[in-house]
Amino acid sequence: MSRGRLEAFSDGVIAVVITIMVLNLRPPDGSSLHDLRPLVPKLLVYLLSFVFIAIYWNNHHHLMQLVDHVSGGSLWANAHLLFWLSLTPVAAAWLGPHLGDPAPTAIYGVVLVGSAIAYTILTRTLIAAHGPDSRIAQAIGRDAKGYFSLGAYVAGIAVAPIAPWVSTALYVAATVVWIIPDRRVERVLTTDSQRTD
Repeated sequence: MSRGRLEAFSDGVIAVVITIMVLNLRPPDGSSLHDLRPLVPKLLVYLLSFVFIAIYWNNHHHLMQLVDHVSGGSLWANAHLLFWLSLTPVAAAWLGPHLGDPAPTAIYGVVLVGSAIAYTILTRTLIAAHGPDSRIAQAIGRDAKGYFSLGAYVAGIAVAPIAPWVSTALYVAATVVWIIPDRRVERVLTTDSQRTD
């Protein structure tokens, strides 16, 4: 299968995930700004979730720029990632009105961990299909940011029963790390284009 078909399918699923998340938001009953107050936690969780999904969309796009073909294992690894991402609207819908409660905070973290593990499996599967000296292997490297995120999510789940706000702070910290542009892929692509010039 071509990488373009896989990327197009993934883009479609991610678009649906974002659409479902926004459809979970309901306007307030009243007409004053004060009536927006109960929606603030839901809006904050929506913002965090939207950025989380956008980060995966960006990183997935970058991955696909580095591969020449997609193996059968890569297809399943990609479907595994999309499965976890598709659970984000449900976890966000539960956490929104219960921000600060242990169980919804922990379950939200489980979705984050599942997504991070699935993304790692996808990158490793693509590296295996292209070889240890491939462009994707060079770009991913040791993946310190990926392992930091995974650690933050696991720590967030662990402390959720006693300090859900600390969990949420860890989830936000991991997200902020990924908002800072990751230049690994661009460096590899720039080096490739300089060699061909």
